[in-house]
Amino acid sequence: MASKTLVMNPKPAVPGFKPATLGIQSDAAFADAAKALCGRDLCSIADLSVQEMSALMELAHAVKEHPEDFRHALDARQMVLFFEKASLRTRLTFETAINTLGGNAVFVDQTQSPLGERESLADMARNLERWMNVIVLRTYSHETIVEMASYSRIPVINALSDYEHPCQAIADFFTLEERFGSVEGLKFTYVGDGNNVCHSLMLTAAQLGAHCTVATPKGYGPKLDVIHNAIEIAESTGGSITLTHDAVYTDVCVSMGMEHESTKRAPIFVPYQVNEELMSHAQPHAVFMHCLPARRNAEVTDAVLDGPQSVVFDQAENRMHAQKALLLMLLGGAKRIPNSRNRNPRRR
Repeated sequence: MASKTLVMNPKPAVPGFKPATLGIQSDAAFADAAKALCGRDLCSIADLSVQEMSALMELAHAVKEHPEDFRHALDARQMVLFFEKASLRTRLTFETAINTLGGNAVFVDQTQSPLGERESLADMARNLERWMNVIVLRTYSHETIVEMASYSRIPVINALSDYEHPCQAIADFFTLEERFGSVEGLKFTYVGDGNNVCHSLMLTAAQLGAHCTVATPKGYGPKLDVIHNAIEIAESTGGSITLTHDAVYTDVCVSMGMEHESTKRAPIFVPYQVNEELMSHAQPHAVFMHCLPARRNAEVTDAVLDGPQSVVFDQAENRMHAQKALLLMLLGGAKRIPNSRNRNPRRR
């Protein structure tokens, strides 16, 4: 099978060039990042600066290690979730996150009626901002999230769209930091469809200085604007982006809303299954990741998903901690915990 590999590294070093300093270096830098994020939206990973991502990661470690220090950080704050797609992890981790921070969640099922159909997004935003403190959207169209954010005076969070899944990517790299420490220089491989999850992972890897490889079938790669954005970020952090059509992170090859392409996609993605043979080519300490839900023995075999290298349920747990950190940042409840400054992992 013919293959094509395109390696996109930072520009060659030039005299005086230094990659961005990664990680939060001082209390003042953390405070600046927290102040900058307060009241903001998170529609895309690209909405975050390198320093804001570092502060968010540090806070995620803090809230997981010291939950008692944040139990009342968001007292009386109200969060509303509008979901056009079914959810297990996203809904429960967001609801648990704000509840354990002292706030409250209200869920609105939009699976039978797309947002904007009954009432305009502008009118919805103007109502919601009078009752709520934050809006969480899980939609088919990314434009729905962007439009709601443009009208709303309270933060809007993308809990999944057809373009990105930023909360998943933040939790995934938080999981990697727990396992490996700093992910700067880490080799990270995504195998499968160049979809919304892939987009957010590429951007997050670039911001944290990781070396990200994406392997997809021809015609199913990530969008060019995301590739270019990730490359630009990687040029400042010392990370890199590699695209290949050879055939370790994977996702379903048929995303929600694309079920009509199942028959077409199934044979195309067979060579991209993550199985024991593929994992044998990774380093012995490598881990397997999946955003879940998984189609067992389709994109990944049972042996890998349930095997000793799998951290899929750590990822699922960490959705809650990462989203607690995100809510704290956007709603003004963030504070720095000294013991979490180095983002030191619990090595396994």
